[in-house]
Amino acid sequence: MSVFLMLLLVACSYIMGSIPTGYWLSKALKGIDIRNYGSGSTGATNVWRCVGKWPGIGVFFIDLAKGLIPVRVAIALILIPDFAAMDRYHLLPVLAALAALIGHSKSIFLNFQGGKSAATGLGTLLALKPIVGASTFATWLILLFVFRIVSLASIIATGFCGIYMALAKMPASYIVYCILGFAYVTYRHKANIERMLNGSEPRIGKKVTDLTRLPDEAQDGSS
Repeated sequence: MSVFLMLLLVACSYIMGSIPTGYWLSKALKGIDIRNYGSGSTGATNVWRCVGKWPGIGVFFIDLAKGLIPVRVAIALILIPDFAAMDRYHLLPVLAALAALIGHSKSIFLNFQGGKSAATGLGTLLALKPIVGASTFATWLILLFVFRIVSLASIIATGFCGIYMALAKMPASYIVYCILGFAYVTYRHKANIERMLNGSEPRIGKKVTDLTRLPDEAQDGSS
């Protein structure tokens, strides 16, 4: 039964992560498919730019919850004796976190497209170790203030979370999760990295004027 519940939790974590908040909200408020606008992302930053500030903020907090809730459920489950008796039971929260992270960017509801997983990843960190999540978010805010580029702040801040986990003396599985998360979030931002290198990545506060999705993003489904 424990193994079945573990698999069920991972599946539910993926489905929760897959909930396309930005896509549904953009459809409801403006009748648009957000994947065809701006960067093509369903995440909070693209919704902010293409739909509005408050919808973007709403998407951010809902996407954050999509990572936080499954991991908190997993942490609660490992307190149950049947789970605590399992070998490496501490991996359950990490598996839930990974499933939610992948679900957000590879949504089953959007033909395996989605967002960059930064907000959902932050939610998983807040669930795994609140001080690490808060430190990572603070790092993101500082970087955003300095560089004014959301994608750059997200990539660098995610890189710090593994260091924060190590300083907090968390299990090795949590640190490995942070390293994998950093690699995955960086990969999801590959189009942003290309634009940063050629100087075309928009800074915070810049409105989207060209609503045509870039060809490389349209082809590879990155968003």
